[in-house]
Amino acid sequence: MSEHLVVVSKIKKHIKQKSGMNTSATVMDELSKIVEKEIDKAIQSAQNDNRKTVMDRDFNHTSGF
Repeated sequence: MSEHLVVVSKIKKHIKQKSGMNTSATVMDELSKIVEKEIDKAIQSAQNDNRKTVMDRDFNHTSGF
C-alpha cells in the first residue's frame, strides 16, 4: 500500500507515550490495511441500509478488536 490511511506522526507519538517503544515503518502499512477493511465494511453497512452516507453506527459491528 503506497498511501497511508493513518497519520503516521500521531500513531508513533501515541505508541511512544503509551509504551516508550519505537514504531517500525511497516506498522503503518498494516494499520492502513486494517483501517481500509473497516471502512469497506462500513460502506457495505450503509449500502445495506440504502444510505449514501457512512455514519458512525456503520462501524459498530463485531470486528474482533
